[in-house]
Amino acid sequence: MSDQTLHAPARQTLAEKIIARAAGHSRVTAGEIVTCNVDLAMIHDSGGPRRVKPMLERLGVKVWDPAKIVLVSDHYVPAVDAQSAAILKLTRDWARDQEIEKFYDQQGICHVVLPERGHLAPGMFVVGGDSHSPTGGAYGAYMFGVGATDMAGVLATGETWIKVPETILLRWHGSLGEGVTAKDMMLKLCATLGMDGGDYQAIEYCGPTLAGLSMQERMTLSNMAAELGAQTGLIAPDEVTARAITDAVGDPGDWKNWSGDEDATYRAIHDFDAAELPPQIAAPHSPANAGSVEDVEKVAVDQCYIGACTGAKLVDLHAAARVLKGRKVASNTRLMIAPASTQTTAAAASDGSLATLTEAGAILLPSGCGACAGYGAGVLAEGEVCMASTARNFKGRMGSRESLVYLGSPFSVAATAVMGHIADPRPLLAEGSEL
Repeated sequence: MSDQTLHAPARQTLAEKIIARAAGHSRVTAGEIVTCNVDLAMIHDSGGPRRVKPMLERLGVKVWDPAKIVLVSDHYVPAVDAQSAAILKLTRDWARDQEIEKFYDQQGICHVVLPERGHLAPGMFVVGGDSHSPTGGAYGAYMFGVGATDMAGVLATGETWIKVPETILLRWHGSLGEGVTAKDMMLKLCATLGMDGGDYQAIEYCGPTLAGLSMQERMTLSNMAAELGAQTGLIAPDEVTARAITDAVGDPGDWKNWSGDEDATYRAIHDFDAAELPPQIAAPHSPANAGSVEDVEKVAVDQCYIGACTGAKLVDLHAAARVLKGRKVASNTRLMIAPASTQTTAAAASDGSLATLTEAGAILLPSGCGACAGYGAGVLAEGEVCMASTARNFKGRMGSRESLVYLGSPFSVAATAVMGHIADPRPLLAEGSEL
């Protein structure tokens, strides 16, 4: 064995490479604690200015770099009472006082607005003030969520510390079947690995299946890394990533350089077969209570909800429209749709999807976090049953603690709306091809 082989450095995962760059190191090792320069900080009206403003004032500082901060109002929009109006006013005033130019007021959900406006690129180290911040990992950025105190530190200094995580590789093979989506993949992962399967490490999704997924579907995978208890959910960038960033008038940069080494060390590698995956339904009160739609009782549903960062992007509205075209929402069920952004609404209006949805009886709601987080229109009353495309169905999250929320893909939610009970979308999709 040569001396060169003996002293060859260990190969690096994608997570380690991004963190090393942000820390100004040539390499980092899992378990090491380093201080990183933050490329971008994202905050919203709920956990942002109203929480960090008093902290920054006590420190006597303004934000370290207004150009590196994205602020989105998405939780309390539109204002429905004096309290939410006051929160939004505080948010707007703070944006003006701190000279935050990247302020998107009532333009959509932060995790969708951020890439829509071209603010993410491979290799970036990004901190978000929301638990679903791992969504940015779909673009090859190391993005994770922090609380208000940590975010105040980031805003004041432009730095944060991180314990370099191990990486868990989730490898998918085969092509998804008709009516099966990235949301079904994630519910399967939640059921298989559990809500703490990520153990606050980095998850990286890979395999042939991912090459066939759109960026918006990849965003669902990264988004719900949070439901696996991971710190982030990375996907190595490819031509699809670069094209999406360019289309958003962003700069994909040196995207070809951001991938893990083939012989990097992983904490665990799990393999899954996409071709064998049926639509998944998660029963109350956890995404981990998921299983095949074929094994779920045909529970009567009061409300169907297509919304949230996980389940109301344009690709999600297209899925619902395919099921609803030429059909009507069941008389005993209401279907609420809150597009993930104003750009999503405009695109769906332009391509006819919005008309298909509303003609079927869907009720259109404003873009924002809405009922997913228990805000505004669409919350549930005691005893009501809901089928939702959201990421979480925790007890009381969408309204009354005595309500029941099931989770599924937009295909499954739309099929349920048509049938009035939890339903498999595949028969309706097969019939739809003949409509």
